[in-house]
Amino acid sequence: MNARGDGLNTPEPNLDRYSRQMRYAPIGEQGQIRLASSSLAIVGCGALGSVQASILVRAGVGQVRLIDRDFVEYSNLQRQLLFDEHDADQGLPKAIAAAKKLAIMNSSVHLQAVVEDLNNSNIARLLEGANLILDGTDNFETRFLINDFAISTGTPWVYGGCIGCDGQSMTIVPGKTACLSCLMLDGPPPPGATQTCDTAGILSTIVVTIASFQCNEAIKILTGQLDKINQGLLNVGLWDNQFSLIDLAPLKDVQCPTCKVRNFKWLHGPEVSRSAVLCGRNAVQVAYLGDKQLDLVALSERLQAFGSLRRNAYMLQAKIGNYQFSVFPDGRAIIQGTEDIAKAKSLYAQWIGN
Repeated sequence: MNARGDGLNTPEPNLDRYSRQMRYAPIGEQGQIRLASSSLAIVGCGALGSVQASILVRAGVGQVRLIDRDFVEYSNLQRQLLFDEHDADQGLPKAIAAAKKLAIMNSSVHLQAVVEDLNNSNIARLLEGANLILDGTDNFETRFLINDFAISTGTPWVYGGCIGCDGQSMTIVPGKTACLSCLMLDGPPPPGATQTCDTAGILSTIVVTIASFQCNEAIKILTGQLDKINQGLLNVGLWDNQFSLIDLAPLKDVQCPTCKVRNFKWLHGPEVSRSAVLCGRNAVQVAYLGDKQLDLVALSERLQAFGSLRRNAYMLQAKIGNYQFSVFPDGRAIIQGTEDIAKAKSLYAQWIGN
């Protein structure tokens, strides 16, 4: 869907508007032309994704596809910089609200707003033709799926994540750098093992910092300057003024199941999502795709300030807002209060993690 919604062809870019960008020698006119002919997919239009989209649409990337399963809420406005109170009042899908704002910023960019939950059944269609994928997601299931797709198709992507006032990013170019599976050979952390924005909070400053780094890497890749990309894992702790870059070059020799063995289990294998609507119960079961056990005690300690809880040796039940969570040690959760799988996955990521 073209965000202009008028059926007209997107106009050719006016390079004059990028004059200051083109004066930067590594970009120049040829680099700007390459940006204008590039296609970018942003998966997740929340905190990171909204900043990424704003920067790269203003920079003149020719085609930008915005993929998001969620809608705008007031709690988003503190850090999701494309949205305003009107979007929250209307409950607009984030992809739609973002595209409307971006179309005003730069009418020469072709925008596609996709309101879908990226999964193994639609990823080939939704990411088709993208020269680069940017991670704006909130869970490792989707990141590992993107990693599988990127390695299998040779598509570069840039990982990013934030919590509190800490963040990290990693640039992945198939055949040139380590991939996400190289970094996390045991797979994603189990649910409950890491904090979420809803339990630990988040500052917009770290969001803008990590998104800016991701965009800078994207511009290098899209202008064909792969020799300039960062090949390490960037870690930023803004509150404590800590910055580090971990060398990932040794990981290229690891027998990675994804980029070396080319076993794409998140695309085709047993890691494929098993989430499902539970008929007649106004509930969705969300399954954790891994073999690690969830620490129900630790999870209950994290959630006790946000709702009423009840726990036994077999499960944890939590009532948070309008939703009832029944969480099991294998990471599986039944979320009552919705029959929307995408919404249930978002709630799982918000409160349980991963």
